[in-house]
Amino acid sequence: MGYLNLSSCIADLERHGLLRRVDHPIDPHLEMAEIQRRVYRAGGPALFFTRPLNCRFPMVSNLYGTLERTRFLFRDALPRLEKLMRLQGDPGLAARTPWKFWNVPRSLWHAWPAFRSRGPILQHQCALGDLPALHCWPNDGGSFVTLPAVYSESPSLPGWMRSNLGMYRVQLSGNAYHPATEVGLHYQIHRGIGVHHAQAVARGEKLRVAVWVGGPPALAVAAVMPLPEKIPEVLFAGVLGGRRLSLIRLAAEPGCPGRVAIPAEADFCLVGTIDPSATRPEGPFGDHLGYYSLTHPFPFITLEKVYHRPGAIWPFTVVGRPPQEDSSFGAFIHELTAPVLPAVLPGVRGVHAVDAAGVHPLLLAIGSERYVPYAQARKPQELLTQACAILGQGQLSLAKFLFLVAGEDDPDLHADNIPAFFSHLLARLDPRNDLHFITRTTMDTLDYSGDGFNSGSKLIIAVAGEPRRHLPASVGELAGLPEGWGDARVCLPGVLALRGPAWDKAGSGAPADARRLCDALNPGHPINRFPLVLLVDNSGFASASLENWLWAAFTRANPATDLHGVGEFTQDKHWGCAGSLMLDARIKPHHAPALVEDPAVTRRVEELAARGGPLHGLF
Repeated sequence: MGYLNLSSCIADLERHGLLRRVDHPIDPHLEMAEIQRRVYRAGGPALFFTRPLNCRFPMVSNLYGTLERTRFLFRDALPRLEKLMRLQGDPGLAARTPWKFWNVPRSLWHAWPAFRSRGPILQHQCALGDLPALHCWPNDGGSFVTLPAVYSESPSLPGWMRSNLGMYRVQLSGNAYHPATEVGLHYQIHRGIGVHHAQAVARGEKLRVAVWVGGPPALAVAAVMPLPEKIPEVLFAGVLGGRRLSLIRLAAEPGCPGRVAIPAEADFCLVGTIDPSATRPEGPFGDHLGYYSLTHPFPFITLEKVYHRPGAIWPFTVVGRPPQEDSSFGAFIHELTAPVLPAVLPGVRGVHAVDAAGVHPLLLAIGSERYVPYAQARKPQELLTQACAILGQGQLSLAKFLFLVAGEDDPDLHADNIPAFFSHLLARLDPRNDLHFITRTTMDTLDYSGDGFNSGSKLIIAVAGEPRRHLPASVGELAGLPEGWGDARVCLPGVLALRGPAWDKAGSGAPADARRLCDALNPGHPINRFPLVLLVDNSGFASASLENWLWAAFTRANPATDLHGVGEFTQDKHWGCAGSLMLDARIKPHHAPALVEDPAVTRRVEELAARGGPLHGLF
């Protein structure tokens, strides 16, 4: 059976040598986050900080720090959950091989929450200022809850069956929040709580919410699981956790008609209301694209009570340029959802949201091209139907660059083999026909490459058929480049990084630099051996590793404004080019600043990790 609470999880990890206690006092202001990042990169254990400075609650991190440890946490329920997911993808399996699915009904029983009138979470209350003040990056706007599960219910159809549980960051201090009664709530576009908030606004009512922190480790995974809108995450939490989730329903408070539920075994719960129309400045916050999420107006929670259980432990994670601990969430979710994909997206054999590129900026997919199997020349047709389906499906709709290939062209190709995928794509790319833009549309809230907040464009590239070109793996002769362009380096076969002039602070003239480059390179120039050229500030950085190239290319470019081409044209409102695609991934004035660690904190942490220090051997 799965864990009852966070304490039992920590004890189990320690018993199996997967957790290390840190009894030395560690500062939650920057030091703890730096240690977490270092230990994660080293593939280290979970960390139990027993004596955080200026805080009476112990803290734990890196619980999900490796995919193997994440699987270990849910080892009891995972086989049954995997069978359930396979049945969702192909319900006929139950009829064809019923002996393989005899224990699935037990998972369905675990899905149903068990309601109680009391529990450990109600035994204590504390002030907002008593909570750990975790500060992860030097320019963060305050302290944040980084592993929250925010629970809300539909004002129109109250009850847990129409509830939402999401990991929406919560700012505990800073900015204009009242230091004792208000916390910021940041949720991105296409998030379930937005549906509930919209209903509350339409009704002119406050929305009552509860921020769950800690409790069974299944809660955090359920909060990021991409479920259909009408399936409550608390159901999934019970299945993944291997036991029914015990919930306590709190009565409505004066002035707010909404009821709310909290887990009996949670470590902390912040309960309050969201005003239907008021906002406060929230942020900045060092986020998972590797840049700061800047200050913007967002809803806030006016607190009623802050509950905590006896012996409460504060779990946290740290996000930043991938990979980080949340990368394990993504890999785990990819594994769980793979069997369901064919039922949700017919013809699509696999998708891969690329973690190193920030997840939403780049989505690779393998589809099927079966519309005209009798045609002598294959071209993308069904793939475009599948592209539209992908961009209409939940959080996949946030993809900025969507690249699809036909699985029939290479049955052994997998979307998570990124170098092989790009070699397949670029060898078959027809830049005259295969690019399809969606302009002036929504973009991931955390992506600042677009033309405004939540605003930008998308690019679909779909290819099918035989290879068109050999992909060069060396630069060769590139004479005749315009002044200011040079230091060309190969990132992948067929992909070139080219250093160009830096954008000035006003951004004036820089887009014209890229256009002039394309105009100067006729289709006969040798650079056109490379189907994709990345325009960068530092080609050495972009070509140093696959991860650097993915991060620089796809977090710093807006397709509609930053993609150019040699011999480009527009015909019947379709854009194409005759030669190389030129993706301008230089840093631009409107981009958010990249995350950089504090050198003084880095030195202190390295001293703690030196021989004889309390962190020796961790990294």
